Parts: sequence; C-alpha cells; structure tokens
Amino acid sequence: MGLYMVHTLLSSTECSVWFFMLCFWFPVGSRSMFTSSKPDFTNPSWFRVGLAFGSSVFIWGLLFKQHSTDVHEYKVRNGLE
Repeated sequence: MGLYMVHTLLSSTECSVWFFMLCFWFPVGSRSMFTSSKPDFTNPSWFRVGLAFGSSVFIWGLLFKQHSTDVHEYKVRNGLE
C-alpha cells in the first residue's frame, strides 16, 4: 500500500498529523542527518549508560515508595493497622 493510499485513508486532521509525525519525524532504519558515522558499540558512553540506569533506579524507587504509601493508607482506612 503506497503512502498516498495510507494518507487518503487517514482523512481526519488528527490522523494526518499523526501520519506526518510517524513517517517523517521518526523514520525507521535511518540515522540522523547530523550523524556522519555509525555508533561504536565497543566503546559506550559511560555517562549516558549511567544516566540511563540511574534514572531507571530512581523511577523504580519512586514506584516502591508510592506503593508502600498506598498500602499503608489502605490499611489505615480499613482498620487493619
């Protein structure tokens, strides 16, 4: 199915905007025009790796904290504690 047929199937304005975003802002399988070469996976950027893992640990910590707060509130409301 060609791009023109897909675009005509998505006739509403909102669908057209999503179609544009998906096809032109996030092309699959291509690099940015500012990237001149492929990334070197044998030498990772440790700052970015640490930032990724650190943010993941932080978000999981918030999740567990919120869960324990919710469980405590549930127990107090229902007279279990």
